[in-house]
Amino acid sequence: MEEMTGRKALLVDDERDMLTLLAKVLTKKCGCAVTTATSAEEALALVRADPPEVVLTDIKMPGMDGLELLRQLGSVTPPLTTILMTGHGTIDMAVQALKDGAYDFIEKPFDNERIIGTVLRAIERTRLLRENLQLHHRLGEEGDLLGFVGRSRRLLETVDLLRRVAPSNVTVLIRGESGTGKELAARALHTLSGRAERPMITVNCPALPEQILESELFGYRRGAFTGADRDKTGLFVEADGSTILLDEIADIPVSVQTKLLRVLQEKEVQPLGQNRTATVDVRVVASTNQDLEAKIRRGEFREDLFYRLNVMTVTMPSLAQMVSDVPLLAQHFLEKYSREHGRDRLEFSDDALQCLMRRKWPGNVRELENTVNRAVLLCPGSVIEPADLGGPVEEDRCPFLEGDQAQWLRMSYKEAKNAVLEQFNSAYLGETLAAANGNITLAARTCGMERQALQRLLKRYRIDTGSHRS
Repeated sequence: MEEMTGRKALLVDDERDMLTLLAKVLTKKCGCAVTTATSAEEALALVRADPPEVVLTDIKMPGMDGLELLRQLGSVTPPLTTILMTGHGTIDMAVQALKDGAYDFIEKPFDNERIIGTVLRAIERTRLLRENLQLHHRLGEEGDLLGFVGRSRRLLETVDLLRRVAPSNVTVLIRGESGTGKELAARALHTLSGRAERPMITVNCPALPEQILESELFGYRRGAFTGADRDKTGLFVEADGSTILLDEIADIPVSVQTKLLRVLQEKEVQPLGQNRTATVDVRVVASTNQDLEAKIRRGEFREDLFYRLNVMTVTMPSLAQMVSDVPLLAQHFLEKYSREHGRDRLEFSDDALQCLMRRKWPGNVRELENTVNRAVLLCPGSVIEPADLGGPVEEDRCPFLEGDQAQWLRMSYKEAKNAVLEQFNSAYLGETLAAANGNITLAARTCGMERQALQRLLKRYRIDTGSHRS
C-alpha cells in the first residue's frame, strides 16, 4: 500500500498491549506516524500540542472516559476525526457516540481490515474538513475585505473577476442597475490593487454642473475665470498614484468628455488657465447604470471615450439574478441595524423571509437594505412579520403565481407554502452546489448544515449534484 506521508494518528487506551498492537498495524498499513496515550487527559494535551488527523480512543478508561474525550475533541481546531473503540458496546452507546460526533464505533476485538479502511477514510475526511475550513477562512476574509454578502454563482463569479482584475492598472467600466453595489465593486478593485495605501478619489458626476465638474477634475490657476482667486489642484492630480472613480459617468457633458479622453490617452492633465500639462499616474474606474451604446447613437457620449473606458467591463448582478442570496443579505442587514438601533434578538419569521424572497426589488440590494432597516426600527415585537416589511401588496405575489392566478386561487395555504419552499430550496441549494462545484461536503458547510441533512434535501427536491460540477 502506498504510504500516506505526513498523516498522524493518536491512539488512546489504558491497555498498553492494545496500543502497541494497533500502532504496528496503522504504521505499516496506513503509513501513519502514530502517537499513543494511556488516558484521555494525556490525549487532550497531545492533541493541543500537535493535532493529528485521526484519534482512536477506547471508551472505558479511568478518569475521563472516551465519550467525554470525544465531546472535548469536537471543539478542537483544526478539526480532526474521532473513532471510538470498546469491548462492551451497546446499540445505545453507539447511537450516542455518533450523535456526539464520532466518525465510527468499533467493537473489540476488531478486524484489522476494517480498522485500516476506517482509519484511511477518516484521514481523508479530516483532509477535506481542513481544506474546506481553509477555503472558508479565505472566502470569509476576502468577503469581509470586499464587503460582499452572498454565495450565489453570479455574485461569486463577479467577485472572482474583481479579484483577478484588481492587481492590474487597466481602466474598468462597472455596469449595473441602481443599487447593485457598483461603488462597492470599485472600492474592492482599489483595495486589492497595489494602490491601496492611498485613498481612492470618488467623483459623483451628475451632482456637479459642467463648469464646476471640469474645474474639480482638472484644477485651475488663479484668474482662470471670475472668482478663481487662488490655484486649485484637480482631483486627477490628487489621485496621482491612486484610483479615481467616476461615478455615473454617462452624465458628464461632452465638453468634459473630450478632456477626459486626453487624460486616458496621454496620462496628462491641463488645469484651466494654464498652458503646461502635468503627468499623472491614475487608475480610472468608471460606473454607470445607463445604456452608453444608446447615448452614443444619440450623440450624447463620445464613442472613442467609451472604448477607452471599456477596456475591462464588470457587470454587477441584479438582486433578481441572485434570489438565493436574499435570506443571507436580509440576515446581514438585520444584524447590522439591530446593533445600530439597539434592538437585540430580532429575527425574521418564515413568512417574512418568504415575502422578501418573492418580492421584486427594482432598487436591488440598496432597496432590500432600506426595507430591513425600516423593519428593525419599527417592528413592535421580537419577530419581523410580512406586515413589518411595508411595500405595495402587489409586490408580494410569488413569481410562480404570476402566470396563472386562477391556479393560485385553487391552492390551499399549505399547498402554496410548499410550492414557495420548493422554489426557494431548488434555487438556494442549486446555487450553493454550483458555487461548491458539486462538492456536497463543502456545500453543506456553506449552508451551515450536516452533510446528511443536505443530502436528504437534495433527494427530496430531486437536485442532481453531477449537473453542478464544472
